[in-house]
Amino acid sequence: MPRIQRTNDLFNYFRKELDWGGRKLVLETGKIARQADGAVLVSYGETIVLCTAVGAKSAKPGQDFFPLTVNYQEKAFAAGKIPGGFFKREGRPSEIETLKSRLIDRPIRPLFPEGFRNEVQVIATVLSYDNENDPDIVSMIGCSAALTLSGIPFFGPVAGARVGYIDGQYMLNPTDPQKATSQLDLVVAGTSEGVLMVESEAQELPEDIMLGAVTFGHQSFQPVIQAIIELAEHAAKDPWALPEKTEEEKALAARVDALGRASIAEAYQEKQKQVRYEKVAAAKKAVIEALAAEGLETAKAGTLLHDLEADVVRNAILDTGLRIDGRDTRTVRPIVAEVGILPRAHGSALFTRGETQAFCVATLGTGQDEQVIDALEGEFRENFMLHYNFPPYSVGEAGRMGSPGRREIGHGKLAWRAIHPLLPEKDKFPYTMRVVSEITESNGSSSMATVCGSSLALMDAGVPLKRPVAGIAMGLIKEDKGFAVLSDILGDEDHLGDMDFKVAGTEQGVTSLQMDIKITSITPDIMKIALEQARDGRLHILGEMAKALTGARGDVATTAPRITVINVPKEKIREIIGTGGKVIREIVEATKCKIDIEDDGTIKIAAVDALQSQQAIDWIRGIVAEPEIGVIYTGKVVKTADFGAFVNFLGSRDGLVHISELQQGRVGRTTDVVKVGDAVKVKVIGFDERGKVKLSMRVVDQSTGADITEQVGAKPGRGERRERQDQFDAEQPTFGE
Repeated sequence: MPRIQRTNDLFNYFRKELDWGGRKLVLETGKIARQADGAVLVSYGETIVLCTAVGAKSAKPGQDFFPLTVNYQEKAFAAGKIPGGFFKREGRPSEIETLKSRLIDRPIRPLFPEGFRNEVQVIATVLSYDNENDPDIVSMIGCSAALTLSGIPFFGPVAGARVGYIDGQYMLNPTDPQKATSQLDLVVAGTSEGVLMVESEAQELPEDIMLGAVTFGHQSFQPVIQAIIELAEHAAKDPWALPEKTEEEKALAARVDALGRASIAEAYQEKQKQVRYEKVAAAKKAVIEALAAEGLETAKAGTLLHDLEADVVRNAILDTGLRIDGRDTRTVRPIVAEVGILPRAHGSALFTRGETQAFCVATLGTGQDEQVIDALEGEFRENFMLHYNFPPYSVGEAGRMGSPGRREIGHGKLAWRAIHPLLPEKDKFPYTMRVVSEITESNGSSSMATVCGSSLALMDAGVPLKRPVAGIAMGLIKEDKGFAVLSDILGDEDHLGDMDFKVAGTEQGVTSLQMDIKITSITPDIMKIALEQARDGRLHILGEMAKALTGARGDVATTAPRITVINVPKEKIREIIGTGGKVIREIVEATKCKIDIEDDGTIKIAAVDALQSQQAIDWIRGIVAEPEIGVIYTGKVVKTADFGAFVNFLGSRDGLVHISELQQGRVGRTTDVVKVGDAVKVKVIGFDERGKVKLSMRVVDQSTGADITEQVGAKPGRGERRERQDQFDAEQPTFGE
C-alpha cells in the first residue's frame, strides 16, 4: 500500500490510499474543513463524502447522558440533480438520510468512554455519487476516521463493509447493479477485535450463511482500520485528557451501593412491569433522600443508581439463570395472536407477547398509491410501505405527539426488511400495500412484534406471502465470569444488557438480522449461540401465529379494491387516454374506478364494485377493439341528421345508420325512429372508401338483439335518398375528427 503523502505548505495535508474490494479507497485530511476537530474526505470509486467531527470542550452542568448526534446528508448536486419542490433546496432529512444516520451512529456510540458527557456532533456530507458505490459505507469509514483524528476520546477506529451473496459466494461491497441479483444485503461494522453492528435483508438464508457473511465482512474491513491508524499516526491531534474518578466520587458510589442494593434487588423481584417500575423508583428516591440527609452530593446519584441497577439485574441472571420476570434464558413470553379485528380494514391483526403488543393494519391500494421516492440514484416507486408508531401511552407515559423520529423510522424499516423478501411479485399481485403498526403496549422488542403482527395482517388482507414471517429479539449479559444469551428480551434487559440482536425470518431461513453491541465487541461463538437460540424461538412464535392464521386468505377482503389487469396494443393507449386525458377521465368519473395505464399497454382497473370494474373493462376493450362486419353491437345514438343517425359503439367508435337502415319500410324523418341518447342494437354491414363504419338497425331485432337479415331480405333501393347521401358524404369527415 502507498505511504502516507503530505503535500503543499499551505495545507497540513495527508492522504492514505489502498485497494479495497477491487476499487480505490482514499482518505484525505488537512485541506477541507480545517476548523473542525477532525475532518476526512473519503473517496471510493467516484463516490465522495466529507466527514467531520466536533466535540464540546466541556460537558454542560448536570448533564447525565452522552449527547452524540450523527447527521448524514445527501446533496442533490452529488448526482447532478436539482432538488424538487418549491424551494429547490435540501430541507428536512429524508427517510433514507435518517436511516443512514442511524447506521453510522450505532457502531461508534459504544466506543466513547463511560461517563463522557461532552456534546459531540458528527456530520457526513455526500459530495459525489457515482451510481455504483453506496455512500453509507464510505460515510461510516469517514466518520470513524474523523473521530480518530480529532483527539476526542474515542476507542476506535471502526470500519464497515457491505456483503452480498451471489451464486453461493460472498461479495465485498457489491455495486448497486450487483445488489439487484444478490440474495443478501448485509452491512457489518466493528473494530479490529470484533463486530459491533449488523444490518441486513436476506432471501431466507440459513443461519450459517448469515454468520459466515458477518465473519467475511469483519475480516474484509481490517485493512481499512489499519489505514485509519496509519493516517492517525501522522495527522491525529493530541488526545483530550479524561478526568479520573476522585476519592469522593468512589466513596459516594460505595455509599449508594450500600443504601440501595438490597431494596433495588427486592424491587426487581416484582414480575409486572408497571408495579416493578414503581418499586424501583421508590427505592431510588429513598437512596437520594438518605444521601441528602447525610449531607452528601445528590447530583450524580442518578447515574450511580443506574449503574447499581444494571449490576443487580445482570448478576442475578448470571448467578441464578433466572430473569426479571422469572423465565429462564430460552423461554419466550406467552403469545396471543388474533386476526380480523377491524371490520372495514382490508387486513388487521393484534399480536401480544407478554407485555408487548402491536396492533397492525394492512391496506391495499393501486399503483396511484405507490410512494414516490426522490433519491440520489434517481426517482423510483415503492409499492410496499410499513409505518411504525410508538405512542407514549404504550409505556404508560404522557408525552409529546409529533412526526416520527429516528427510532420509529428505524424500527419500521427493520420490519420492512424482514417481510419484503416474502412479498409476491408485482406482476402476480398488482397491489400497493401499506401496513401500519401501532404499538399499544411495550416491554421489549416492539419491532419484532411488528414483524409478527404485520405478517398476520397482510395474510388477513389476502396478500399471498410465500410464508409467514416472525421475529425475536435476543439479548446478552457478559461479565468476566461468563455470559448468558437471552431469548425474547424485556425492555429492562435491553436497556441494562450488552446486546440487542434481532432476528426475523420464516421456517426456512433468515430474512433480516440486526445487531447492536454495547460493549467493545462479541465473539463469533456468541453470535452462533444467539442465532441458534433465535431460530428455536422463531419457530415457536411461528407455531403460535399459526393458531390464528396459517397462510394468506384465498382472496382479498371484500372492502379492498379488486384489480383486473388487461393488455392492449401500445398504439391504442393514445385513444384510451384521449385528447388532454378527456376519455380516461370520462371512464373514471362514470365507473368510479381507479385506472393505471403503463407504457407497455398494461392497464390495471381497480374497483370495489365488480359491476363498475366490468363496465370500465368493457369500455376500454370497446375503444381498442376493431369493428367486424356481421357482428352486432349495442350502442347509443349521439347525433341525428336528415340522412340518418350516428351511433357510438365499442367505446369511442362512431358509425352511421343510414336512414334507409333504421327500420323496415320507408322512413320519413330520422327522428321518427330514434332520438339522441337512445340505446340501440346495430350490425356492422361494411365500410366506405374512407374506412367509416356503416351500420344497420333494420336487420337486428331491437328487443332481442337477434340477426334478422334473412327475414327482412335485401335493402330497398335508395335512389330517393341520393340527395341526403350526398349531404352525408360532405358532412361525415368532420364528425369525430
